[in-house]
Amino acid sequence: MAGKEKILIVEDERNICNFLTAVLTANNYDAIVSHTGADAYIMITSHCPDLVLLDLGLPDIDGLSILSAVREWTQLPIIVISARTQERDKVEALDRGADDYITKPFGTSELLARIRTAIRHTYTFASNEDVAQTGIFKAGELTIDYNKRNVQIRGEEAHLTQNEYKIMALLGKYAGKVLTYDYILKELWGPSARGNNQILRVNMANIRRKIEENPAEPKYVFTEVGVGYRMTQGE
Repeated sequence: MAGKEKILIVEDERNICNFLTAVLTANNYDAIVSHTGADAYIMITSHCPDLVLLDLGLPDIDGLSILSAVREWTQLPIIVISARTQERDKVEALDRGADDYITKPFGTSELLARIRTAIRHTYTFASNEDVAQTGIFKAGELTIDYNKRNVQIRGEEAHLTQNEYKIMALLGKYAGKVLTYDYILKELWGPSARGNNQILRVNMANIRRKIEENPAEPKYVFTEVGVGYRMTQGE
């Protein structure tokens, strides 16, 4: 199973961290926590969360600097949660790549709605409006359900691991296009993973055993030798 969506909370106030962790856990998210900017950047690159809740007033590094650094290599959804209410603060955060900006204090229903929206936007893209609207990618007997975070083949759960699901989800998002090895590694494992194609090959071999009738002659995910992988066009 691909597992729950993982959300990184970057916040130095312990009571707020505990509150957010409780809310997210109660709503079926996997919450992890960082109290400093330096630790947050390490956790983003090592844990590869599905979304980040980022406070700007961190004790060591301003949250805007974290935002800029992360945006150099990934479009991971980031929602800023801050006590800064000035319009210029909101504008700067959004200009640096924040997906949303929530001012403290905030309601839990609003926060959860914005989280759902930000995550949904990770698979909404202009080239396939059906997927954008339904959250489902189909090609032949293969289905990627972005809402349930699973992959089905011939109507049965493929039982992918979390990493295998993330690879399929990324390839499905850009179906028909070649994604280079380095691009996939950077998006899913962070910039330090570039060039480590072995981890990708192992995961892809496992994926093909689970979704392809004949892994040696794939119908869904194709290898562009020396370059990367390409998902077949969706329906």
